[in-house]
Amino acid sequence: MEQIKIVKIKDNLRDVVEDLVTEEVPLTLIVGGEEFITLLCSPQDLEDLCAGFLFTNGLLTPPQDVEKIVIDQERWTANITLREESKVKGLVFKRLYTSGCGRGALFYNVADVIYRSKNASVLKISVLKLKDLMLSFQKRSELYLKTGGVHSAGLAQDNIFVFREDIGRHNALDKVIGRGLQDGVDFSKTLMVTSGRISSEVIFKIQKCGIPMIISRSAPTDQAVKLAKDMGLTLVGFARGTRMNIYSGAERVT
Repeated sequence: MEQIKIVKIKDNLRDVVEDLVTEEVPLTLIVGGEEFITLLCSPQDLEDLCAGFLFTNGLLTPPQDVEKIVIDQERWTANITLREESKVKGLVFKRLYTSGCGRGALFYNVADVIYRSKNASVLKISVLKLKDLMLSFQKRSELYLKTGGVHSAGLAQDNIFVFREDIGRHNALDKVIGRGLQDGVDFSKTLMVTSGRISSEVIFKIQKCGIPMIISRSAPTDQAVKLAKDMGLTLVGFARGTRMNIYSGAERVT
């Protein structure tokens, strides 16, 4: 966070006050000595972001592909060393421009989309537990409470055990997934909690790592709902207080 002076107007009164704004940095991922992509992001948990981004975009498969991630906070670069440097260079992918903040790019392998299989997780969760998780989730977002300028995401079972924030909702998801990958989490036994809109690229991300359920206080898109149904995922939106809408996979919510 950074503290800056602003002019605040309220009821026709003008005042100069100090305000907190969230930080934004351009992080350039360097893979095999070559610049790969630059992500606009919050400057926290950057190793998690790199690991999650590379995995959920289909650029790397197991987390063991990454040997080392070194973050340079002076140049805002992430130097990523792979065990097999040819893996990224040999990939065949398409670039899909996303609906995220700014003109984002999602890399994916066409086979991941065409040959997607249904999620077979037997995870079940009660409505009461979902409400408790959402309430806990909303209370944990310190950056949002102070600045109003970030999205949040969390990985949960009985409680939220991974929580990350970022200026981008996709980045927040990637940070959570990246942390889970590095910790060896069994994603089939977890659910994703997010503050942002659920779009098709969000569904691709959770399907990629086998998370069977996603819940948000915001809305899904029609493509997100169609994909969730095709993939056997549970999608819950507008989770606010005692209300929520289940768009697919209602059998997992008891």
